[in-house]
Amino acid sequence: MRSSYATVSVIISSSFVHQFRRTFISLKAMATEDSLRRALADKQSTIDARGTAIRQLKSSGASKSEIDEAVKALNALKLEKTSIESQLKASISGDANGSAVSRDAFRQAVVNTLERRLFYIPAFKIYRGVAGLYDYGPPGCAVKSNVLAFWRQHFVLEEDMLEVDCPCVTPEVVLKASGHVDKFTDLMVKDEKTGNCYRADHLLKDYCKDKLENDLTMSADKAAELKHVLAILDDLSGEQLGAKIKEYGIVAPDTKNPLSDPYPFNLMFQTQIGPSGASTGYMRPETAQGIFVNFRDLYYYNGNKLPFAAAQIGQAFRNEISPRQGLLRVREFTLAEIEHFVDPDDKSHPKYSEVSKLEFLMFPRDEQMSGQSAKKLCLGEAVSKGTVNNQTLAYFIGRVYLFLTLLGIDKNRLRFRQHLPNEMAHYAADCWDAEIESSYGWIECVGIADRSAYDLRAHTDKSGVALVAQEKFAEPKEVEKLVITPVKKELGLAFKGSQKNVVEALETMNEKEALDMKAALETKGEVEFEVCTLQKTVTIKKHMVTIAKEIKKEHQRVFTPSVIEPSFGIGRIIYCLYEHSFYMRPSKAGDEQLNVFRFPPLVAPIKCTVFPLVQNQKYEEVAKQISKSLTAAGISNKKDITGTSIGKRYARTDELGVPFAVTVDSTSSVTIRERDSKDQIRVNVDEVAAVIKDVSEGRSEWDDIKKKYPAHTAASADE
Repeated sequence: MRSSYATVSVIISSSFVHQFRRTFISLKAMATEDSLRRALADKQSTIDARGTAIRQLKSSGASKSEIDEAVKALNALKLEKTSIESQLKASISGDANGSAVSRDAFRQAVVNTLERRLFYIPAFKIYRGVAGLYDYGPPGCAVKSNVLAFWRQHFVLEEDMLEVDCPCVTPEVVLKASGHVDKFTDLMVKDEKTGNCYRADHLLKDYCKDKLENDLTMSADKAAELKHVLAILDDLSGEQLGAKIKEYGIVAPDTKNPLSDPYPFNLMFQTQIGPSGASTGYMRPETAQGIFVNFRDLYYYNGNKLPFAAAQIGQAFRNEISPRQGLLRVREFTLAEIEHFVDPDDKSHPKYSEVSKLEFLMFPRDEQMSGQSAKKLCLGEAVSKGTVNNQTLAYFIGRVYLFLTLLGIDKNRLRFRQHLPNEMAHYAADCWDAEIESSYGWIECVGIADRSAYDLRAHTDKSGVALVAQEKFAEPKEVEKLVITPVKKELGLAFKGSQKNVVEALETMNEKEALDMKAALETKGEVEFEVCTLQKTVTIKKHMVTIAKEIKKEHQRVFTPSVIEPSFGIGRIIYCLYEHSFYMRPSKAGDEQLNVFRFPPLVAPIKCTVFPLVQNQKYEEVAKQISKSLTAAGISNKKDITGTSIGKRYARTDELGVPFAVTVDSTSSVTIRERDSKDQIRVNVDEVAAVIKDVSEGRSEWDDIKKKYPAHTAASADE
C-alpha cells in the first residue's frame, strides 16, 4: 500500500525543477517556428496532392503495385509531417528535445502536497469556497511569518527604515487623489445569458496562446499576427479589445455563449464609513497611500532630513474579475512596501558600492523590443550605461535580488525586467519588475519603481497640505521667485472660521495656477477658487491676495521629494518559493516517489523534529528535554512520539520541508539528520540545541558541522 505522505498520481523526475526552464522567444527561435509552420503547410499540400493522385490511380484502374508504391510514398510523407509537427511542438514549448515534463502535472503535484499538508487551502471550504480567497494553515503561516521576519531584518532593520501600520479602510478622498477611484480598473466582459464575468484581456490572451501552442496547421502569417496581439495587449483600448474578441469569435469559456462589449470595472472594494453612509471608503488596494499621507510627520520624526525610507506590511484588497492561478491572483493578499524619499536632484546612494558588482539576469527594454532574451549583466555597468536610471533605484534592485535568493529562489529563474514605454506611467523615471519563473511562466513578484514626485504632489494638490522637504543653504542665494501673499485680514472678514483653509490653499498653488489667478484677477477682479479641504469653491477678490515675482534671498530650498518604491507581493513570492523548493526522490524500495521541500532553514516552517527511535520511556524523556532546550533557544521544533517507523517519520518531515531531524537512540547522544543529503552525525544531548541553532541561523554550514562531529555510521534509518 502506498503511504499517505507520498501520494501523487504521476511520477516526476526529481530533477524536473532544473529541466523545465522557459526562456523568452528570441528572433532566432521565432524564425525557426515560422519556418517549421511553412514547412508543415508545404508538406500538407504535398500530402493532399498525393492523396488526390492515388484516388485518380484507383479510378483509372492502375495496377496494384503502382498504387501500393504511391501509398508507400504517401505514408513516408505523413511520417515526415509527424516529425515536423514534433519539432514545431518542441519549438513552441521551448524544449529542444520535445520531451518536457508536463508543467501542469508538476504544478498539480506541488499544489496537492501544499493543500494536503495544510500549507494553504481554499477559504470557506465547507461552503464550496470563494474564488480568490485562501486560508494559510500552520506550516503556511510559519513560512509566511519567517519570510516577513526576514524582510524586516533585511530591509527595515538593516536600512534603518521607519515602519508604520495604517488602516485598511481608506477614505475616498485619499484614493481620489492617488487616481485609484478613476483609473484602478480592468476591462470586463459578461456572458450575455448567464451574467458571468471575465477579464477581456485574459480571454484574448488565452485564445492567442492556445492557438499558437495547439493549432499546428496555422499559417506563419497568422501566428505572427497572434504574437503581435500578445505583444500589444496592454496597449489595446476597450474598443480594440472588443473588436479582436469579435474578430476571433471568442465566446464565454464555460458556456460558449456570446460576450458583451468590454467595459471598465473598478477593482476596489467599496464600503461606507459610519452608520449614516455619508462617508464613502474603500478597502485599500495597496499600502503605499498610508505612507504618503503621513510624509510630513515622518519627515519631522526623521529630523527633517532626507533621504529616508518608510515601510509597511499589511493586507491589500482587489476585487479581481476572475481570480485564477491559486495564490498568484487573489482578492486579499499581503503586501510589503517601501517608500524611499530622496532629493530629485541627488539620487546617489551611500551603500551603492555594496551591490554594484552583483551580476544577475536583467531584461532591459531594448532587448525586449529587439526580440532578444534576458542576460546576465553587472548592476554597476547597467547604471553607468544609463540602463538603470540612478544609483538608488539600482541599490534597491540589488537588495531585492539578495533578499529573494537568500529566501531560496533559484537565481537562474529570477530576472529583472524593465518596463516598456507603454507600461510606464508618464511621471515615472524608470521601473523594473523582479520576475520569478514558475509553472505558470514568468510571474511579477516585486516592482521597483522611481515614481518621481507624483504621489506627494497629488496629495498636496488634493489636501492643500504641502508635503515638501527643505534643504538649508550654507549661504543665502538670490533667486527670482513667485510670491503668493494672502491678505489675511480681508480673508478673515470674508471667510471667518474658514480663513486658515483658504490661506493654506492659496499658499500651496503651483506657479501655473498662481499666474492664471493673477491674470484673472487683473482682468475680472475676482476668480472662483477650489479649496480642497473645505470641499467647495470660493470667490477670491483682487484685494484678498497679491501675486508677484520678486528677487528674494533664500536661506533654503523647498522641494517635493522623489520616491523610489519597491513593492513586494508576499503571496506570490511564497508560491514561487514552494515551486522552486519542491522535488521528488524515490523511496528505498523504488516503488514510490517521496515529496520534499528543500526550504532553507531561514524560512522552513519547522526547523527541527525530535523523535525517539522506538517507543521507550527513557528515550521519550530525552526527546522532551531536547525539545525544551530547542524552544528555549528560539528554534521551532516538533516532537513525534508515535509508533510509526522512523523512515515514515523522516518522510513526513521532509514533506514539510523540515531541514533537521533529531533521533533519540540513547540517553547520552543522539543523531542529527540533514534533509537533502540524508547524512547523519552523532551529537551529545546537551549540545543539540547549540548545533541546530548555529546551522539554522547561518553561523555554520552543514558541511562544517559534519567535520566537527562523528558521522552516524549505521545504515541510514530511513532506508
